[in-house]
Amino acid sequence: MDAKGKERWEQTTYQPAIEAQPERAAFASEAGEPTAPLYDTPGDAAHIGYPGEFPFTRGVHPSMYRSRLWTMRQYAGYSTPAETNARFRRLLAEGQTGLSIAFDLPTQIGYDPDHALAQEEIGKVGVSVSSIVDMEELLADIPLDAVTTSMTINATAPILLALYLAVARRRGVPLSLVGGTVQNDVLKEYIARGTYAFPPAGSMRLATDLFHYCIEHTPRWNPISVSGYHMREAGATADQEVGFTLANAVAYVRAAVDAGIDLDALLPRVSFFFAAHNDLLEEAAKFRAARRLWARITRERLGAKEPRSWALRFHTQTAGVTLTAQQPEVNTVRTTVQALAAVLGGTQSLHVNARDEAIGLPTEESATLALRAQQVLAAESGVATTVDPLGGSYYVEHLTNEIERRAEAYIDHAEQLGGAVAAIEAGYPQAQIEEAAYRHQRAVERGERTVVGVNAYVEASEPPWRALALDPRIAAAQIERVQRVRAQRDGATAARALARLGDAAAGDGDTMSAILECVESFATLGEIAAVLRDALGEHTPMRP
Repeated sequence: MDAKGKERWEQTTYQPAIEAQPERAAFASEAGEPTAPLYDTPGDAAHIGYPGEFPFTRGVHPSMYRSRLWTMRQYAGYSTPAETNARFRRLLAEGQTGLSIAFDLPTQIGYDPDHALAQEEIGKVGVSVSSIVDMEELLADIPLDAVTTSMTINATAPILLALYLAVARRRGVPLSLVGGTVQNDVLKEYIARGTYAFPPAGSMRLATDLFHYCIEHTPRWNPISVSGYHMREAGATADQEVGFTLANAVAYVRAAVDAGIDLDALLPRVSFFFAAHNDLLEEAAKFRAARRLWARITRERLGAKEPRSWALRFHTQTAGVTLTAQQPEVNTVRTTVQALAAVLGGTQSLHVNARDEAIGLPTEESATLALRAQQVLAAESGVATTVDPLGGSYYVEHLTNEIERRAEAYIDHAEQLGGAVAAIEAGYPQAQIEEAAYRHQRAVERGERTVVGVNAYVEASEPPWRALALDPRIAAAQIERVQRVRAQRDGATAARALARLGDAAAGDGDTMSAILECVESFATLGEIAAVLRDALGEHTPMRP
């Protein structure tokens, strides 16, 4: 960095930032040596820029964690709303700083607990939510104007967001104070995850209607979190994760602009969700490359004018696919390395997987230990005391450049096919990810890639591991609850609201406001999704 350039950054970017949000402490090493906010070598600025400035290679905020740590947002959800609420309150009491809700499979694809397809999956990989009664119990004693919430939900995202907002309204909390993020990323469901309900065109329509509503009514709520995590879990490489995620993001932004949404009103509300894997330096470089590539795409390809529109903000989760049922204690080491990569890469929020997630849902003890890993990184490791501590490393800068180059090639190929939606319909990202997953698995099987406890350092016998056991009566209780909601509500009011939703979805009406009316009339998630299936169709994947 040249001296004049750094002086300009300190005066015009860094100083105003810390005046608005002061630094948390006077930072120093264990030896008492003061820690500067930024370290550099001559010429750095020409390649990687400054924190808080285009192209944001070194971070989206000038002072990063010196002023504010990342949000510790442990993903949780299982069994009943009451049990999940108890887990939330325990994690908040232990120092977690944001909620992240996991929903069970029936909730994710739009079936009530008493549907024939739902009953074997109630509460098993997340919490069962089918009505405003469930959502009120899930959020009991949670201050919705003080705690931000992330909801991992896609096909039924408008319904779950409506339920969340309806609870806030019933409590008298202004929607302007309700903060959080709804994933609302349907495209990656067709690529890698499979919890879709409606065809791509209908899903994009619902997504953009949700954008409209949030921009108008909920200024603190991010209406989408474009996710690479699930593609990475399916086998994508680091550069594929970045490339296909940003290609999907471009598709959402263009659909929103086509629907009449202002580009610079939407982009600051678009967030991202990435995985953190075991290769510490590659993963940290991946996040830096994603920021720089998105900054160039939004400014040069999409034409955004505001600097806030160019900044990529993201949540990170450690890699579930790397966890092993063998020697599960070792998973704590893996996830700590992965969490460190996320922090070194400049994440805005983080979830650390629990050590027992390859065996079952995490116990309270293992979930607390995972939170402690974040707290040790924040309070004891020293990595949060300076901005972009890896910046300028020859190897990290090489990796950053290479990941950016390869990721952009995937984006360009998707563009040549007609954009992300057309590329998905042609099977392009699916085929690339499947091939990468196959290569990885073959490398493990041949012993070319070491997995501790699986193909190396294997123990002859291991003690049994206590997995979290769900009460088998949960399913019956949730079925009885949803049936009671239907029996006790004003059926005529619910029917009228559902009919209005059908009209809006079949035409060009505001589906998000109509869904909010439905949930406030005690219509259930399954009923609302059924109306949307009638109007939009149901997705049937192409078979080979």
